Amino acid sequence: MMRCMNAAIAGLKAHQMAMDVIGNNIANVDTPGFKSGSISFRDVMYQETQAASAGQTGVGIAGSNPVQIGYGSTASSIYDNMTKGGISDTGDAKDIYINGDGYLVVANGGITDGADGTGILPATAYGQQNLGAVKYSRVGHLGFDSDGFLTDGYGHYILGRQYGLPAKDGTQTPVPADLASGTDTYDPATAPLVPIKYNPKAGKLESVKFGSEGTITADYNGKNIKIGQIALANFANASGLEKAGDSYYQASENSGEAAYSNPGSNATGELQSGALEASNTDLATEFSNMIMYERAYQANTKIISVADEMYQTLVNMK
Repeated sequence: MMRCMNAAIAGLKAHQMAMDVIGNNIANVDTPGFKSGSISFRDVMYQETQAASAGQTGVGIAGSNPVQIGYGSTASSIYDNMTKGGISDTGDAKDIYINGDGYLVVANGGITDGADGTGILPATAYGQQNLGAVKYSRVGHLGFDSDGFLTDGYGHYILGRQYGLPAKDGTQTPVPADLASGTDTYDPATAPLVPIKYNPKAGKLESVKFGSEGTITADYNGKNIKIGQIALANFANASGLEKAGDSYYQASENSGEAAYSNPGSNATGELQSGALEASNTDLATEFSNMIMYERAYQANTKIISVADEMYQTLVNMK
């Protein structure tokens, strides 16, 4: 009876975890860019009460199978459904939808002097800077902060190509030559990624537009200028990315290293302005799974109840 109770307890824990996954999916049904999770189960260790034996044909004895008693189930993995969510029109030109498998490259922390050692060596007109680690996002709610940097909805810097810092007359101060500034041969796979910015002290941006290939243009002191170009990353195994909260992901040992590209190349997908990616949570599926896991949870509690009654019967024997 102790074995059956242990198996039932293991089943309760496994299905409680499944309900936790469903609860998180439903809670994020309206979260832009959210990827729903799924759980899979496996059986756990067994007690072997009788080993398998080979048959003895000479004396007419057949072989026997092993006799094993299991100890229940457990969650073997929780994996994310990385398919694109639907497109949600916002009407805001600074919102972008990634129509492919790409991820925005976001600075994980502030900018400080020094080499970062990550292979991404950002620079601005003020010299070499250190961004520390990077993270990735599908949520393209973008805007420029008071210092002129392009940021996401949480205030983190968006990385890509910097064309130059525009002066008040609309001309642009060249950035270091190793950024391939102002050319059409820029390759994010080999060139440094930098925070994209403009000079807010010399003028105000108006009519900001994001092109399908990631190019950012705006009216600045009466002239239309190019500010920079957003870079995207993709992965050999996007399901291996680790969720880092606030709709961010981090690379893991099983996701593979990020491959950086311009939007529209290397399967990253082009950008569509005025929209965000919706959550890919399917409520019909989630509610169906909820019913199934709830019934399984109830069945496991029934096993514990029956085992308790059997113990009670033994205690009451005279």
